[in-house]
Parts: sequence; structure tokens; C-alpha cells
Amino acid sequence: MTFTSDKYRAPKFITITRKEHVIPLIIDGQGIFVFKISNPPVLNMFRIIDTNDKTGLSVIFKRDSIFVSRLPDCEPLIDSTNTKGLSTLEGAYYWFSIDSQNQVIAAGVGEPRIETCVYNYHFDFTEANKLFLESLVRIMIPQQIETIEPLRLIRDPITHSVPLLLKDTQHLKMKHIAKSKFLPKSFLSDTSQKLYDCISGKKFILNDSDFPDFSKAIEYSIATPGCWCNMTLKAKAGQFGGGEKETYLRITLGQNNGESPGVPFVMEIWPAGHYSPIHNHGGANAVIRVLHGGIRVNLYPFLSNEADPFGHVNLKKDDITWISPTLNQVHKLENKGSNTCITIQTYMYDYTDMMHYDYFDYLDGEGKIEQFEPDSDMDYVRFKALMKKEWNARPRCMPFCFFV
Repeated sequence: MTFTSDKYRAPKFITITRKEHVIPLIIDGQGIFVFKISNPPVLNMFRIIDTNDKTGLSVIFKRDSIFVSRLPDCEPLIDSTNTKGLSTLEGAYYWFSIDSQNQVIAAGVGEPRIETCVYNYHFDFTEANKLFLESLVRIMIPQQIETIEPLRLIRDPITHSVPLLLKDTQHLKMKHIAKSKFLPKSFLSDTSQKLYDCISGKKFILNDSDFPDFSKAIEYSIATPGCWCNMTLKAKAGQFGGGEKETYLRITLGQNNGESPGVPFVMEIWPAGHYSPIHNHGGANAVIRVLHGGIRVNLYPFLSNEADPFGHVNLKKDDITWISPTLNQVHKLENKGSNTCITIQTYMYDYTDMMHYDYFDYLDGEGKIEQFEPDSDMDYVRFKALMKKEWNARPRCMPFCFFV
């Protein structure tokens, strides 16, 4: 097991790089166990136990339910609403959360979050139950269970829905915290906070004093045959195996320094009606800001053609959302508006990520998982100069409604 941590504070997660039959929790009595099940048989089981290997929880994932019992008496802990267990969908993985402070255990399929929960059990809120949960210190997988593949331990349990929109200190209100409407920027990992600070400034804008008509020029280039955006979009049609609108433009800023999948800063251009395939982000952190227009982000529990989205967010100009190695990794972006949307996206691996998977996996037109190596359609400096050139060379009798 590889211990991944920040040098100066307790780790938020541990990545498990090989099978372990005994896995210590990061914090006694709390955390999330994330795992895969290969070739799922009728059931898979593991235990979360105390130091004496006697008291604990027995967890069994069955085809149509999750069965948890309290050891040593095998007292069943039943969630009467639970009707799901093992998934038949390719790409599915699972999680189990233990929360001694709120005295709750939960389990789900896909990303570890409230929205993917299929089992939830609340203990009677007593000191005895709190002490029982706090006594649990490790996960034990029976020797004969070879189909459970541990993936990750997360330090903190699942307690509530995590907001998709970010706010910094200057714009965060008390009601935002109380209603979980926005995630404070300071709650992000150090890596994601760095990304946020890079693109959230007031001067990090599209239409600047150097080129106040930049967005209009991009719209013009998209709509005009023979212009660069129009030709490039046509050339990219079918890139992901879908229709001609399953395309967008990637304009990169700076260089690839080996700390992100592709160049870390990418301006993406989404004409009206265009969309991405369902894809993930190589386990990287990301922060996304809308510079112009609006876009819809659909979120998926894991990468599968048959998995339904569990949520979405509609982003407008200057809204900022986020991606972590464990949350919001799989999504589909779609411009459902009538104007072009332009976003700035920035990516970076965690300091502890020693794998650096340099691809975004996506679903092609037949639902198969393929690899996309994040590329560049053009460098930002060259692109801006080209848009200026096309804009200045345009016919001066363009109808006003074109730019509204």
C-alpha cells in the first residue's frame, strides 16, 4: 500500500496500489473505502473491525442489496429502502462510508458521494454506539475473496451533498455555508486552490483592452465559411465517434510541464448546440470558469454508456466549478444556449499522484471506452492574433443581430 500525503498535514486519502487483506483506516472510526469488484459473483464481503478482530461490521454486497451486520452478534443493520447492490454495468466501482461522529454508515456505486448512495443506516444516537464506531480501526478482506480490488481510502466520511459551485472569501456569505449552495474555495485541496487562484482574478477575462471584440470575433469565425474556427470545427467532426456537434475547440495557454494531462491551461470554445462525449479527467484536479456564455455540466457516477447522470449544474459567465481525483471526474459538457460558450479549464495532478495518466477516457459513438490525449488546436497567442486578423478583414456591413 502506498501512503500518499502532504508533507505538513494529515493525508486526506491513501491510494492503494496492490491488494491488501488488512487495510488500516486513516482515522479510527471514520472514512470511505473505495473498491472495485472484478467479475462479480453472487456476493462480496469484507469486515471493518477493532484491534481485537472481534467487534465490528460485516459488509456484504449482493446482486440486489447490501447487507451489513454488527459483530460479534451478527445483528442486522437494515436500510429498508435499499434495493440495489452489485452493478452489472462495465466500469462500476463501489464505496463504503463510516461516520462515528454522526453515527451513520452508508454505501454506494460510483463516485463516493450522497448522490450515489444506495444504502444508508443511522444508529441510535448514543454514546455507546459512538464508542463502538470509534473502536473500528481497519478493513479486513477474507483471504478467499479475490474479486475485491481496493482502490482508495478517504479520510473523511460522507456527510452531505458537496456543492458544485465555488466562492472565494470576498464573495462567500453565511447563507451559502448554511444551505450548502457554494463550496468555499479554501475547502479545495492545495493543488485546486492554486488552480483557482490562477484563473479567478478580475483581469483574467476574454474581452480585454487589447481586444474588446474578442468574443465577437470568435463568434464571427465560427459562423463564417473559410474562417479558422469554422474550418477547424468541420475538420474535427467525428473525432469522438459522434455527430458533427460533438466537437469543440481547444486553445492552450503556455506549455506542458509534466504536471497535468496535456497543457494545464486550456480555453475551450463551445458553439451553440455543441457538446463533449462523456469523459473523465485522468484522476487530475481541475477548475473550470465560464468566460463567455453558458454551459451545462452533466455528472456521472462512473464512465459507462448506460450509467445515468446523477446531477447537473448550469454555469453562466464567471461561474467556477471544480474537479478532484475522486469527485466530479466524469462529466459531459453541453452548450444548450443560442450563443457560443467559452470556458477556461486548468488541470494539475495531486503532488502525491505518481502515475500521471495522461489521457481522458471517453465513450465513443458505440459506447466503447477510448483514450483521448489532450491536444491543442492552436496556441492562445497565435489564436488571438488570428481572430484579430479575421475580425479586421470582415465585411463592414455585417448585420447587428449577428453579434447580439
